[in-house]
Amino acid sequence: MKRVALITGCSKGIGREIALELARDGFDIIGTYNTDLDNIRDLKEKIDNIGVCFDYYKLDLTNDNNVNEFLNNIRNKYTKIDLLINNASLSLDNEFEYKTKEEFMKVLEVNLVGPFILIQGLIKLLDDGIIINISSTDGISTYTKLNIDYSASKAGLINLTKSLSLILNNIKVYAICPNWVDTESIREMNQDYLKEEMKRIGQYCLIDPKDISNKILEILYSDLKSGSIIIMEG
Repeated sequence: MKRVALITGCSKGIGREIALELARDGFDIIGTYNTDLDNIRDLKEKIDNIGVCFDYYKLDLTNDNNVNEFLNNIRNKYTKIDLLINNASLSLDNEFEYKTKEEFMKVLEVNLVGPFILIQGLIKLLDDGIIINISSTDGISTYTKLNIDYSASKAGLINLTKSLSLILNNIKVYAICPNWVDTESIREMNQDYLKEEMKRIGQYCLIDPKDISNKILEILYSDLKSGSIIIMEG
């Protein structure tokens, strides 16, 4: 029986590369997107050409009705998910004094609460499977004054990973924590600011998204202890 991987937020960036690499490794893919329908359709075409199945769904992790509908669809269609990758993420960077409760809660909802709800809702399908949460070094040491909500959410995701590794007996749970990654959104940001931040944290080059997908393959085929936190500094 073919292995199935569910990847959130895979229309572009890290999630897209992970989906392609896992498809090349023989996984059927369930992918989610929020707004970028054109990119997810393009990804489907590429994965279909690889020769595995690609099933995609719109998923807004801040919309309870959409999340429940998504979970029901997956539970009705699939009996087993071998790998869940919580990749969907949100950052709303601005100065501390201008952050609103609504912004803070939205970031937490997407980056931390969303993965918890998906894991809880799909737990019966994940038996003997693997969960990989895409966190960030911002949850450990590289946080800035502009992203306190993002950093808090990623720190929470690391601790959620550790807690679930103790709770879930038949499921292995890991977190990958990269520094700055070479994605569309990073290339579109202020490059002077990016250079300053990379210099501040001692990062010499942007991480290639392929390095993250390769790290996931390493995890899948290793005996790494559940609850492990993998730091990728670049």
